[in-house]
Amino acid sequence: MSAAPTTDPNAPMTDTGAPPRTLLITAAVLAVALAVAVGAIGLFGRDSGESTAQHGQPDATGPLPLVSIPAPEAGSDECRTVLDAVPGTLTSSGQRLERRELAEPKPEATAAWGPDDRPVVLRCGLERPPELSRTSALRQINGVQWLQVPGDGTSTWYVVDRPVYLALTVPEGTGTGPLQLVSDLADEHLKQVPLSF
Repeated sequence: MSAAPTTDPNAPMTDTGAPPRTLLITAAVLAVALAVAVGAIGLFGRDSGESTAQHGQPDATGPLPLVSIPAPEAGSDECRTVLDAVPGTLTSSGQRLERRELAEPKPEATAAWGPDDRPVVLRCGLERPPELSRTSALRQINGVQWLQVPGDGTSTWYVVDRPVYLALTVPEGTGTGPLQLVSDLADEHLKQVPLSF
């Protein structure tokens, strides 16, 4: 885990070396806004009878565009192992979410599921979240420790006790299925390590 970050040297960073929370929130908001715009274009360009997929989700309008954020460990063996193991579908609140193709340039070590306007996004190899401290309230799910960072209409959950940081961004109202699935993947494929502050 000694790969050099691939960030712009002029970009603002926190004193921990992690990107500021505002950068992560801005990236998430831009990704959702871009997905909504693409979804709206696709939705209004179709006949009304074709706007819903078999499972009640809005049709995918092609590859899902996502904003890249700093992920210096995205090319690691650990991230490759986890991303190779992610399934083609997730279940959230009883609804099946299909895995999405990502638009170019696609962020490395990233997977997404669900409709354009409410995707569930998994990223691997991110820098340590700046919100992680000795006093952070962590949650344990299926043997894996998570840190929740609320956003605007979404929450990003970080796996914090493995050799690489995983981040799962979910829209409000998402069930626990995605968190449980990623916990199982992390527990199966990544060894547990002490927390780093």
